[in-house]
Amino acid sequence: MKGRVLIVAGSDSGGGAGIQADIKAVSALGAYAATAIAALTAQNTLGVHGVLAIDPAFVALQMKVVLEDIGADAVKIGMLANAAVIDAVAGEYEAQGGNVPLVVDPVMIAKSGHFLLEPDAVLTLRKRLLPLAWIVTPNLPEAEALTDVPIRDLNDMRQAAALLLSFGPKAVLLKGGHLESDRLYDLLLTEDGETVFEGSRVHTPHTHGTGCTLSSAIAAGLAQGLNTHDAVARARSYVETAILTAPGLGHGHGPLNHLHTVREFP
Repeated sequence: MKGRVLIVAGSDSGGGAGIQADIKAVSALGAYAATAIAALTAQNTLGVHGVLAIDPAFVALQMKVVLEDIGADAVKIGMLANAAVIDAVAGEYEAQGGNVPLVVDPVMIAKSGHFLLEPDAVLTLRKRLLPLAWIVTPNLPEAEALTDVPIRDLNDMRQAAALLLSFGPKAVLLKGGHLESDRLYDLLLTEDGETVFEGSRVHTPHTHGTGCTLSSAIAAGLAQGLNTHDAVARARSYVETAILTAPGLGHGHGPLNHLHTVREFP
């Protein structure tokens, strides 16, 4: 086991996204996962049936005790629910030195369409967390909410990613899965230039938790010493196989096969 990742995110009772997906992804890639739970959801493959935010001070306390004892080689941020939690998380990260890569997945909307971030918290996320981020990993609706840039094609993605980069993160991975195309484009933008990762769309309903899984896989790579490009490339390959081998559970948007890297026990 190499690399320690502290995950700050919400819980998905269905196990396909959120903290549950994060722990599976980090573990499947050989790193150690610790957590600070920022919200609880009552959720399955058919949708989100309830959300309960955790007290901001208690979220920060979870981070504090883990970082002071176990430590972390990367921190991954997922669902934070509201502005108060975002501010507490950013403050605790800064208080602990802010000297490890921070992966920010700006979770706003569940696969079912349920809003997971209060609308008035979007600006707080942009101002408090993005300037601290090593990499931010929005999908297209999240990028549109953060930038007010309509995104319909790869050129729009470039414009939005450049604006996101101007908010302060070291890198932006803009995920193009919401484009109406059989070709998928994920755009990685840093101060040194861009990389366009291209692939074919997998036509399946079993994609619940792909964003959470991808960002945690990136965090694991950074914690293990990979550079940003290589961490993203490995994470994309891991997620692609997880989608292709999904177990087909539930009656809606089913979970991935997070543990496809794990060999059967004798």
